Amino acid sequence: MKFLYVSFFIVITDQVSKLLVKGLSIPFFNLNLPGMYYGQRIPLIGDLFNITFVENPGIAFGIDFGSEYKVLISLFTVAATIGLIIYFYFIRNKNFNVKLSIAIIIGGAVGNLIDRVFYGVIYGYAPLFYGKVVDFFDFRIFNLYFLHKSLGNYIFNIADVAVSAGVIMLLFNFRKKPADDAEIKPSLEKYLAENKE
Repeated sequence: MKFLYVSFFIVITDQVSKLLVKGLSIPFFNLNLPGMYYGQRIPLIGDLFNITFVENPGIAFGIDFGSEYKVLISLFTVAATIGLIIYFYFIRNKNFNVKLSIAIIIGGAVGNLIDRVFYGVIYGYAPLFYGKVVDFFDFRIFNLYFLHKSLGNYIFNIADVAVSAGVIMLLFNFRKKPADDAEIKPSLEKYLAENKE
């Protein structure tokens, strides 16, 4: 279960980065992070890569099913995360890469879940479960518009990167029937004995 430290690190990194972008004020602790104003864009690599503060009311890649589904999406994310943690427990002695992949996915899922569940209440714009996800990594590969949607312009956050990377790693490393060392060793010894000169 040590891999869950990876999940925890991703959640902390994701939340700190979002608070730096969005800003936060806690007068009780004399804390005031000004953040960026909504829509502010800071170019880093020409027009290709920017830090741009936007908020996503839906799920990944700006897909929005409407406010009536926000609670359902949040509850689904909670259930999926719990399911992954339970699955993680059952594979704790299995393949290193699979465990790492799942830990990364859990970290990303929890990172965005915090925004959806709590940000509306923390920032005073919506009730519990109706918050928006803070996005800021802005890649503008090309400008093409289709059905009033920009294609080639991607804005996301650390949690999105974690979920995407974890899923890709899982697809590359997942095996239907992993070979155990216990199965390989006798086969290898038998092969060596038969081919001994």
